[in-house]
Amino acid sequence: MQFTDTLLHWYADNQRSLPWRGERDVYRVWVSEIILQQTRVSQGWEYYLRFIKTFPNVKSLAEANEEDVLRVWQGLGYYSRARNMHAAAKSIMEHYGGRFPSDYNSIRQLKGIGDYTAAAISSFAYGLPYPAVDGNVLRIISRIYGIHDNIMEGSTRKHITELCTKLIAKANPADFNQALMDFGSLQCVPKKPACEECPLQSECYAYQHDEVELLPVSIKKIKVKQRYLHFFVFIRNNQILIEKREANDIWKNLYQLPMIETKKAQKLKHKLLFQTKHQLTHQMLHASFYEVSDINTLPPASSQRLTVDTEELNMYAFPQLIVNFLKLHIENTKL
Repeated sequence: MQFTDTLLHWYADNQRSLPWRGERDVYRVWVSEIILQQTRVSQGWEYYLRFIKTFPNVKSLAEANEEDVLRVWQGLGYYSRARNMHAAAKSIMEHYGGRFPSDYNSIRQLKGIGDYTAAAISSFAYGLPYPAVDGNVLRIISRIYGIHDNIMEGSTRKHITELCTKLIAKANPADFNQALMDFGSLQCVPKKPACEECPLQSECYAYQHDEVELLPVSIKKIKVKQRYLHFFVFIRNNQILIEKREANDIWKNLYQLPMIETKKAQKLKHKLLFQTKHQLTHQMLHASFYEVSDINTLPPASSQRLTVDTEELNMYAFPQLIVNFLKLHIENTKL
């Protein structure tokens, strides 16, 4: 097909040099794809190396303690990715004898793997002709084919996936998927794409009809929940109180300072040390940190509260919000 041939020719001349490009080890492909779900390549590379070094294969990941997995992941955010990988590794050991499944449907059934990731793993590791449809692909195909439907709708994504299934290079699906990713990152970018130098301009509906800035149509309705978190800092003789989050909520199984949550913004009767905001996908966290001199004024103790040496805090996995505060506070108190 002309589109596919032109795209692959462009890719041969313009492909990005990425750390894991050309990787065929399915475990490493899986790790890289999960990390890249919500992370920039520049940030993800360091975590990828650390994760692979600590857990070099499915078996080592499956046998690891969840706290160790979360600690290696600390700072990368979206911790459910790490928990899902850990659960998937256990499932692979139990149901596949430790060998990563090699067909799309089995890969898709693993925890934490959706359509895009299953297609990426299938094509990169096994050479299977499944299109990996992400935001870049949705944008490119919408512009080329003049698709005016909302790409946030499942029906639109399904339609574009079906188009890509027909377009994908059966002989080398990995190059096709990577070419689309690079084309969307370098050429057909969201704002002010390089249309005048685009090899696909003669085939592009958006370019021919002066609709490049109008496509794709993306209508996303997100209601952001406001949450007010109050953290308490109790330190005595270099010992600090922390507790483990167990509820099925953000930061599950990570550690934090003793905390209460209020329904609206309010100041508590403690010495305020620091306030900040932290944006999650669907939540805005308003965090306040208070110094506590009397342990009896702390919130009721949880079953997972413990006292640790401030020098040993790096042995526990905390949300980045807490990490940033502790680093700042403890360093300042030592001055």
